[in-house]
Amino acid sequence: MKTSTILSISVGSVIAGVLAYAVYFDHRRRNDPEFRKSLRREARRQEKAIKEQADAHDARQKDAIKAAMAKAKDQGFPTNDEDKEAFFMGELQRGENMCTDGSDPVDAAMCFYKALKVYPQPRDLISIYDKTVPQPVLDVLAEMIALDKTIAIGPFGPGASSSGSSANVE
Repeated sequence: MKTSTILSISVGSVIAGVLAYAVYFDHRRRNDPEFRKSLRREARRQEKAIKEQADAHDARQKDAIKAAMAKAKDQGFPTNDEDKEAFFMGELQRGENMCTDGSDPVDAAMCFYKALKVYPQPRDLISIYDKTVPQPVLDVLAEMIALDKTIAIGPFGPGASSSGSSANVE
């Protein structure tokens, strides 16, 4: 026999076997209630495992964010205007570089967070971040901002005055 004949018979046998198993599986799935139950149980088990993995990943990421924020707080932030400007530009550049080279989103978000801490108008900078920063990094940055109560981003944040609001209660 030729090699091509043997090869075609082998491929045909494999395809026939796969097709026969697919027909058997479908027949069993349709007609055997215990098999259907076991398939559902397995699907639920897999969904639960995926959810647990996602929850564990979220918890690890939150811990990493808290640790990075504590480290940044320990390192401190510049106080005079020239140092703030240089620090801001450096951190912004580092964050942009990390976003383009695919670094860890937590590290990239930390650079943007540090730049945000020294920027005089955080609300304006956040609107710029919304347009320019990739979504995974922006999500981590949003968590960092939510954890830091010292950044005045909303009308009720620290340093916000009630003189601009029209809801004065007497």
